[in-house]
Amino acid sequence: MSQALLEIRDLRKWFPVKSGLFSRAREHVKAVDGVNFDVQRGEVLSVVGESGSGKTTVGRLAMRLLEPTGGAIRFDSQDITHLSRNAMRPIRRRMQLVFQDPYASLNPRKPVSSILSDPLEIHHIGATPAERRDKVAEALLLVGLRPEHAARYPHEFSGGQRQRIGIARALISGPELLVADEPVSALDVSVQAQVVNLLLELKERLGLTILFIAHDLAVVGHISDRIAVMYLGRLVEIAPTASLFDAPAHPYTEALLSAAPIPDPTLRRNRILLQGDIPSPLNPPSGCSFRTRCPYALPACAELPPPLREISPGHLKACIRDDLTLRPALSS
Repeated sequence: MSQALLEIRDLRKWFPVKSGLFSRAREHVKAVDGVNFDVQRGEVLSVVGESGSGKTTVGRLAMRLLEPTGGAIRFDSQDITHLSRNAMRPIRRRMQLVFQDPYASLNPRKPVSSILSDPLEIHHIGATPAERRDKVAEALLLVGLRPEHAARYPHEFSGGQRQRIGIARALISGPELLVADEPVSALDVSVQAQVVNLLLELKERLGLTILFIAHDLAVVGHISDRIAVMYLGRLVEIAPTASLFDAPAHPYTEALLSAAPIPDPTLRRNRILLQGDIPSPLNPPSGCSFRTRCPYALPACAELPPPLREISPGHLKACIRDDLTLRPALSS
Protein backbone atom coordinates (compact mmCIF):
# COMPACT_ATOMS: atom_id res chain seq x y z
CA MET A 1 0.00 0.00 0.00
CA SER A 2 1.36 3.39 -1.00
CA GLN A 3 2.52 5.69 1.82
CA ALA A 4 2.41 8.73 -0.44
CA LEU A 5 0.17 11.54 0.77
CA LEU A 6 0.57 13.53 -2.47
CA GLU A 7 1.06 11.93 -5.89
CA ILE A 8 1.81 13.98 -9.02
CA ARG A 9 1.59 12.23 -12.40
CA ASP A 10 2.56 13.76 -15.76
CA LEU A 11 1.48 17.18 -14.48
CA ARG A 12 1.33 19.97 -17.05
CA LYS A 13 0.40 23.63 -16.97
CA TRP A 14 0.51 25.47 -20.29
CA PHE A 15 -0.51 29.11 -20.31
CA PRO A 16 -1.98 30.26 -23.66
CA VAL A 17 -0.40 33.24 -25.36
CA LYS A 18 -2.73 35.45 -27.45
CA SER A 19 -1.72 38.24 -29.81
CA GLY A 20 -5.02 40.12 -29.37
CA LEU A 21 -8.10 40.26 -27.19
CA PHE A 22 -10.24 38.07 -29.45
CA SER A 23 -7.50 36.03 -31.11
CA ARG A 24 -7.04 32.31 -30.52
CA ALA A 25 -3.97 31.08 -28.68
CA ARG A 26 -1.44 29.61 -31.09
CA GLU A 27 1.42 29.28 -28.62
CA HIS A 28 1.72 28.23 -25.00
CA VAL A 29 4.12 28.97 -22.16
CA LYS A 30 4.95 25.51 -20.82
CA ALA A 31 5.42 26.46 -17.18
CA VAL A 32 5.16 22.83 -16.03
CA ASP A 33 5.61 20.09 -18.59
CA GLY A 34 5.28 16.45 -17.53
CA VAL A 35 6.28 16.41 -13.84
CA ASN A 36 6.11 13.22 -11.76
CA PHE A 37 6.83 12.80 -8.05
CA ASP A 38 5.39 11.54 -4.75
CA VAL A 39 5.52 13.13 -1.32
CA GLN A 40 5.57 10.42 1.34
CA ARG A 41 3.71 10.85 4.62
CA GLY A 42 5.84 12.63 7.20
CA GLU A 43 8.64 13.66 4.84
CA VAL A 44 9.91 17.00 3.60
CA LEU A 45 10.34 17.08 -0.17
CA SER A 46 11.98 20.25 -1.45
CA VAL A 47 11.59 21.51 -5.02
CA VAL A 48 14.47 23.76 -6.08
CA GLY A 49 15.47 25.66 -9.20
CA GLU A 50 16.12 29.10 -10.64
CA SER A 51 13.39 31.70 -10.99
CA GLY A 52 11.21 30.68 -13.92
CA SER A 53 11.83 26.95 -13.46
CA GLY A 54 8.16 26.28 -12.59
CA LYS A 55 8.55 25.24 -8.96
CA THR A 56 5.97 27.69 -7.56
CA THR A 57 3.51 26.68 -10.29
CA VAL A 58 3.92 23.05 -9.22
CA GLY A 59 3.05 23.99 -5.64
CA ARG A 60 -0.04 25.92 -6.69
CA LEU A 61 -1.15 23.09 -8.95
CA ALA A 62 -0.75 20.62 -6.08
CA MET A 63 -3.01 22.86 -3.99
CA ARG A 64 -5.49 23.13 -6.87
CA LEU A 65 -5.09 26.92 -6.88
CA LEU A 66 -4.42 26.55 -10.61
CA GLU A 67 -6.24 24.26 -13.01
CA PRO A 68 -3.81 21.79 -14.63
CA THR A 69 -3.59 21.49 -18.40
CA GLY A 70 -3.00 17.76 -18.07
CA GLY A 71 -1.90 15.02 -15.74
CA ALA A 72 -3.23 13.88 -12.38
CA ILE A 73 -3.05 15.01 -8.74
CA ARG A 74 -3.90 12.52 -6.00
CA PHE A 75 -4.18 13.46 -2.34
CA ASP A 76 -4.40 10.61 0.15
CA SER A 77 -5.15 8.25 -2.78
CA GLN A 78 -8.07 10.43 -3.96
CA ASP A 79 -7.92 11.97 -7.44
CA ILE A 80 -8.50 15.70 -6.92
CA THR A 81 -7.42 16.84 -10.40
CA HIS A 82 -10.84 17.98 -11.53
CA LEU A 83 -12.84 18.26 -8.31
CA SER A 84 -15.30 21.15 -8.10
CA ARG A 85 -14.81 24.03 -5.71
CA ASN A 86 -17.39 22.61 -3.27
CA ALA A 87 -15.88 19.13 -3.44
CA MET A 88 -12.43 20.58 -2.70
CA ARG A 89 -13.54 22.41 0.45
CA PRO A 90 -13.11 19.53 2.95
CA ILE A 91 -9.77 18.67 1.33
CA ARG A 92 -8.48 22.25 1.60
CA ARG A 93 -8.68 21.95 5.37
CA ARG A 94 -6.14 19.12 5.08
CA MET A 95 -3.69 20.95 2.78
CA GLN A 96 -2.55 24.49 3.49
CA LEU A 97 -0.13 27.02 1.99
CA VAL A 98 2.53 29.23 3.58
CA PHE A 99 3.15 32.20 1.29
CA GLN A 100 6.49 33.68 0.31
CA ASP A 101 5.87 37.32 1.27
CA PRO A 102 4.91 37.78 4.94
CA TYR A 103 4.06 41.43 4.24
CA ALA A 104 1.63 40.95 1.34
CA SER A 105 -0.02 37.75 2.61
CA LEU A 106 -1.57 39.28 5.76
CA ASN A 107 -4.49 41.70 5.56
CA PRO A 108 -3.23 44.98 7.10
CA ARG A 109 -6.79 46.03 8.04
CA LYS A 110 -7.41 43.00 10.27
CA PRO A 111 -5.97 42.17 13.70
CA VAL A 112 -4.21 38.85 14.10
CA SER A 113 -7.22 37.42 15.94
CA SER A 114 -9.39 37.97 12.86
CA ILE A 115 -6.72 36.68 10.45
CA LEU A 116 -6.41 33.42 12.39
CA SER A 117 -10.16 33.09 12.98
CA ASP A 118 -11.04 33.22 9.28
CA PRO A 119 -9.97 29.60 8.54
CA LEU A 120 -11.92 28.44 11.61
CA GLU A 121 -15.09 30.09 10.36
CA ILE A 122 -14.64 28.88 6.79
CA HIS A 123 -14.16 25.27 7.86
CA HIS A 124 -16.67 25.44 10.76
CA ILE A 125 -14.09 24.69 13.44
CA GLY A 126 -15.10 25.67 16.97
CA ALA A 127 -18.72 25.87 18.04
CA THR A 128 -18.48 29.15 19.96
CA PRO A 129 -16.43 32.38 19.76
CA ALA A 130 -14.73 31.36 23.02
CA GLU A 131 -13.54 28.08 21.49
CA ARG A 132 -12.16 29.92 18.49
CA ARG A 133 -10.34 32.40 20.71
CA ASP A 134 -8.74 29.48 22.53
CA LYS A 135 -7.65 27.93 19.23
CA VAL A 136 -6.15 31.25 18.12
CA ALA A 137 -4.18 31.45 21.37
CA GLU A 138 -2.98 27.86 20.95
CA ALA A 139 -1.87 28.55 17.37
CA LEU A 140 0.13 31.60 18.44
CA LEU A 141 1.86 29.67 21.22
CA LEU A 142 2.62 26.87 18.76
CA VAL A 143 4.67 29.21 16.54
CA GLY A 144 6.46 30.98 19.38
CA LEU A 145 4.22 34.02 19.82
CA ARG A 146 2.06 35.06 22.79
CA PRO A 147 -1.75 35.01 23.03
CA GLU A 148 -1.85 38.77 23.63
CA HIS A 149 -0.38 39.27 20.14
CA ALA A 150 -3.83 38.40 18.78
CA ALA A 151 -4.99 41.98 19.41
CA ARG A 152 -2.23 43.54 17.29
CA TYR A 153 -2.15 44.35 13.57
CA PRO A 154 0.40 42.99 11.05
CA HIS A 155 2.34 46.27 10.81
CA GLU A 156 3.26 45.94 14.49
CA PHE A 157 5.37 42.83 13.82
CA SER A 158 8.74 42.13 12.24
CA GLY A 159 9.06 40.09 9.06
CA GLY A 160 9.95 36.93 10.96
CA GLN A 161 7.01 37.38 13.32
CA ARG A 162 4.66 37.95 10.39
CA GLN A 163 5.81 34.72 8.81
CA ARG A 164 5.12 32.95 12.11
CA ILE A 165 1.59 34.35 11.95
CA GLY A 166 1.30 33.04 8.39
CA ILE A 167 2.42 29.61 9.57
CA ALA A 168 -0.08 29.74 12.44
CA ARG A 169 -2.87 30.57 9.98
CA ALA A 170 -1.89 27.60 7.83
CA LEU A 171 -1.78 25.21 10.80
CA ILE A 172 -4.90 26.32 12.68
CA SER A 173 -7.21 24.11 10.60
CA GLY A 174 -5.12 21.00 11.38
CA PRO A 175 -3.69 20.17 7.92
CA GLU A 176 -1.73 17.07 7.00
CA LEU A 177 0.13 18.65 4.05
CA LEU A 178 1.90 22.00 4.18
CA VAL A 179 3.07 23.63 0.94
CA ALA A 180 5.71 26.20 1.87
CA ASP A 181 6.37 28.49 -1.11
CA GLU A 182 9.82 30.04 -0.48
CA PRO A 183 8.79 30.88 3.11
CA VAL A 184 12.17 32.34 4.12
CA SER A 185 13.39 34.05 0.94
CA ALA A 186 11.91 37.45 1.96
CA LEU A 187 13.43 37.31 5.45
CA ASP A 188 16.78 38.46 6.83
CA VAL A 189 19.42 35.74 6.89
CA SER A 190 19.51 35.87 10.69
CA VAL A 191 15.77 35.06 10.82
CA GLN A 192 15.71 32.40 8.10
CA ALA A 193 17.25 29.71 10.31
CA GLN A 194 14.69 30.42 13.05
CA VAL A 195 11.76 29.89 10.68
CA VAL A 196 13.29 26.76 9.11
CA ASN A 197 13.92 25.28 12.57
CA LEU A 198 10.34 26.16 13.55
CA LEU A 199 8.99 24.26 10.53
CA LEU A 200 11.14 21.24 11.42
CA GLU A 201 9.92 21.33 15.02
CA LEU A 202 6.28 21.62 13.91
CA LYS A 203 6.74 18.79 11.43
CA GLU A 204 7.89 16.46 14.20
CA ARG A 205 5.33 17.63 16.74
CA LEU A 206 2.30 17.58 14.42
CA GLY A 207 3.34 14.81 12.01
CA LEU A 208 3.23 17.16 9.02
CA THR A 209 4.14 16.37 5.44
CA ILE A 210 5.84 19.35 3.77
CA LEU A 211 6.36 20.31 0.14
CA PHE A 212 9.07 22.96 0.50
CA ILE A 213 9.72 25.24 -2.48
CA ALA A 214 12.98 27.19 -2.57
CA HIS A 215 15.96 28.27 -4.66
CA ASP A 216 18.55 28.18 -1.86
CA LEU A 217 20.18 24.75 -1.59
CA ALA A 218 21.78 25.71 1.72
CA VAL A 219 18.30 26.05 3.22
CA VAL A 220 16.80 22.93 1.68
CA GLY A 221 19.83 20.87 2.64
CA HIS A 222 18.95 21.52 6.28
CA ILE A 223 15.22 20.81 6.14
CA SER A 224 14.73 18.19 3.40
CA ASP A 225 14.50 14.42 3.37
CA ARG A 226 14.56 14.45 -0.46
CA ILE A 227 15.22 17.13 -3.08
CA ALA A 228 13.69 17.51 -6.55
CA VAL A 229 15.55 19.79 -8.96
CA MET A 230 13.53 21.60 -11.64
CA TYR A 231 14.68 23.31 -14.81
CA LEU A 232 12.39 24.95 -17.35
CA GLY A 233 9.23 23.17 -16.25
CA ARG A 234 10.73 19.68 -15.91
CA LEU A 235 12.36 17.65 -13.17
CA VAL A 236 16.00 16.89 -13.91
CA GLU A 237 16.97 15.09 -10.71
CA ILE A 238 15.34 13.65 -7.57
CA ALA A 239 17.35 12.14 -4.74
CA PRO A 240 17.66 11.83 -0.96
CA THR A 241 19.34 14.95 0.38
CA ALA A 242 22.63 13.30 1.35
CA SER A 243 22.87 11.48 -1.97
CA LEU A 244 22.22 14.66 -3.96
CA PHE A 245 24.84 16.66 -2.05
CA ASP A 246 27.46 13.91 -2.05
CA ALA A 247 26.98 12.63 -5.62
CA PRO A 248 24.98 14.94 -7.90
CA ALA A 249 24.09 13.23 -11.18
CA HIS A 250 22.83 16.12 -13.33
CA PRO A 251 25.03 19.02 -14.51
CA TYR A 252 22.39 21.57 -13.49
CA THR A 253 22.41 20.23 -9.93
CA GLU A 254 26.20 20.45 -9.90
CA ALA A 255 25.98 24.11 -10.92
CA LEU A 256 23.41 24.88 -8.22
CA LEU A 257 25.54 23.20 -5.57
CA SER A 258 28.59 25.20 -6.64
CA ALA A 259 26.65 28.41 -5.93
CA ALA A 260 25.58 27.40 -2.42
CA PRO A 261 27.56 29.18 0.34
CA ILE A 262 29.99 27.21 2.51
CA PRO A 263 29.66 27.91 6.27
CA ASP A 264 33.44 27.56 6.78
CA PRO A 265 35.14 30.86 5.76
CA THR A 266 38.50 29.08 5.29
CA LEU A 267 37.14 27.01 2.39
CA ARG A 268 36.69 28.21 -1.17
CA ARG A 269 34.72 26.63 -4.00
CA ASN A 270 35.18 26.74 -7.75
CA ARG A 271 31.95 28.32 -8.91
CA ILE A 272 30.36 26.93 -12.09
CA LEU A 273 29.07 29.91 -14.06
CA LEU A 274 26.31 28.92 -16.45
CA GLN A 275 26.37 30.75 -19.76
CA GLY A 276 23.35 32.83 -20.71
CA ASP A 277 19.91 33.01 -19.14
CA ILE A 278 17.31 30.31 -18.67
CA PRO A 279 15.56 29.87 -22.05
CA SER A 280 12.00 31.02 -22.58
CA PRO A 281 9.34 28.38 -21.77
CA LEU A 282 7.49 29.77 -24.79
CA ASN A 283 10.17 28.29 -27.07
CA PRO A 284 12.26 25.76 -25.14
CA PRO A 285 15.27 24.06 -26.73
CA SER A 286 14.79 20.69 -28.41
CA GLY A 287 15.88 17.57 -26.58
CA CYS A 288 17.35 18.32 -23.16
CA SER A 289 16.18 21.79 -22.14
CA PHE A 290 19.45 22.39 -20.24
CA ARG A 291 21.75 21.61 -23.18
CA THR A 292 22.12 25.27 -24.28
CA ARG A 293 23.85 26.08 -20.98
CA CYS A 294 25.38 22.70 -20.15
CA PRO A 295 29.22 22.45 -20.24
CA TYR A 296 28.93 18.71 -20.95
CA ALA A 297 26.38 18.83 -23.80
CA LEU A 298 26.75 16.52 -26.80
CA PRO A 299 25.01 16.72 -30.22
CA ALA A 300 22.79 13.82 -29.11
CA CYS A 301 21.40 15.98 -26.31
CA ALA A 302 19.39 17.93 -28.90
CA GLU A 303 17.48 14.92 -30.17
CA LEU A 304 14.96 13.80 -27.52
CA PRO A 305 14.04 14.97 -24.01
CA PRO A 306 15.84 12.56 -21.66
CA PRO A 307 13.46 10.59 -19.40
CA LEU A 308 13.73 10.75 -15.64
CA ARG A 309 15.23 7.35 -14.79
CA GLU A 310 16.55 5.66 -11.68
CA ILE A 311 20.34 5.37 -11.49
CA SER A 312 20.49 4.08 -7.90
CA PRO A 313 17.84 3.35 -5.26
CA GLY A 314 15.76 6.52 -4.86
CA HIS A 315 18.07 8.59 -7.10
CA LEU A 316 16.68 9.63 -10.50
CA LYS A 317 18.11 11.87 -13.20
CA ALA A 318 17.15 13.14 -16.66
CA CYS A 319 20.48 13.11 -18.49
CA ILE A 320 22.00 10.84 -21.14
CA ARG A 321 25.56 11.32 -19.83
CA ASP A 322 26.34 8.34 -17.59
CA ASP A 323 30.08 8.84 -18.00
CA LEU A 324 30.27 12.03 -15.92
CA THR A 325 31.67 12.32 -12.41
CA LEU A 326 30.28 15.56 -11.05
CA ARG A 327 31.58 17.57 -8.13
CA PRO A 328 29.79 17.13 -4.79
CA ALA A 329 28.61 20.03 -2.66
CA LEU A 330 31.73 20.33 -0.51
CA SER A 331 34.37 19.93 -3.22
CA SER A 332 36.84 22.80 -3.45
